[in-house]
Amino acid sequence: MRLYTPLKSNSLKIMLLGSGELGKEVAIEAGRLGVEVVAVDSYANAPAHLVSNRAYIIDMKNEEEILEIIRREKPSYILPEIEAINIDALFKAEKEGFCVIPNADAVSKTMNRKKIRIFAAEELCVKTSKYRFIKNFMQLEEAAKEIGFPCVVKPVMSSSGHGQSIAENENDLKISWQKAKEARGDSSELIVEEFIDFDYEITLLTVKNGKTTKFCKPIGHIQKDGDYIYSWQPMQMSDKALKSAQDMAKKVTDALGGRGIFGVEFFVKADEVYFSELSPRPHDTGMVTMITQSQSEFALHIRAILGLNIDFHFYGKGASAAYKSDVESVKPSFEIDENLLDENTVLRIFAKPVAHIGRRMAVILCYGEEALENAKNKIKQIRGVA
Repeated sequence: MRLYTPLKSNSLKIMLLGSGELGKEVAIEAGRLGVEVVAVDSYANAPAHLVSNRAYIIDMKNEEEILEIIRREKPSYILPEIEAINIDALFKAEKEGFCVIPNADAVSKTMNRKKIRIFAAEELCVKTSKYRFIKNFMQLEEAAKEIGFPCVVKPVMSSSGHGQSIAENENDLKISWQKAKEARGDSSELIVEEFIDFDYEITLLTVKNGKTTKFCKPIGHIQKDGDYIYSWQPMQMSDKALKSAQDMAKKVTDALGGRGIFGVEFFVKADEVYFSELSPRPHDTGMVTMITQSQSEFALHIRAILGLNIDFHFYGKGASAAYKSDVESVKPSFEIDENLLDENTVLRIFAKPVAHIGRRMAVILCYGEEALENAKNKIKQIRGVA
């Protein structure tokens, strides 16, 4: 394997389609291996723009704008880092000989809950909750009665859990319908899922470099409205449940193909494991690996893409807590307690150019036996300044 220097005629080059906080960490890790980074997003000064060799601002849903940038830059690898993207552009880029990570078909399947659920449950026979797809409110009422209450209602396409809710009874269906239809992304079709009374849910980071598959230790997480609040690693689970999750993750990712890291989500009830969703890229709950592992999920992603060794060492217990802005500001700033940072605590400010109430702006990472409790306490010591 030969590595190169950025900004040369023979440079290895990645193009990030989506340049948020996860893309920023991918860009940093790529740069450490001499990979040239081109960061693309729909707004100026996105987090990965700030640490890349070049940055572009385009309409991420516009096929021709995406293809024009790809043809101009001729990247070695194209990394779709968000779900709100024109998928036809990726298929066309592949036909023109460009390498999409993990591949355009995998991105297409996983960005759409209908496609990935049918693929996993019906084609691969992986265990999932019961589900129905609906397009109007009458179908929602019928599906909810058939599946039973409580049930989960989501758009088939949305990012970071937007538009997801739990309907406890018939009276909640109108609220769930409205919330799903107002979500960013494609809400023309919704999925209604059986609510699994699970004990916990996990993300199993699955890494593939074209030769082997490796698993990070399972990550437990707590979500609110479909968006993660806390995550911790490792999540304690039975050997039987972990083996089931690993087998399912490998089965699905093998079938999708390609290289890189996959964030595979599961619900777990005792020893029963249910496949939930999958992201073919670093996962927000996986930010905890920046303090628990010798190679974070971002470093492993780049190594896997380049076909390098994906071994790593797990240091020990850690946790993350997301800081969401409580103010509106075009000049985001943060007040922190003077004792916030210590030998077991790391703060990562994403450097997003604008703060909105509820927008994820930073993450606290804690290490040690009391990592989760410390992360929950320390995140309260960050205050946004209007």
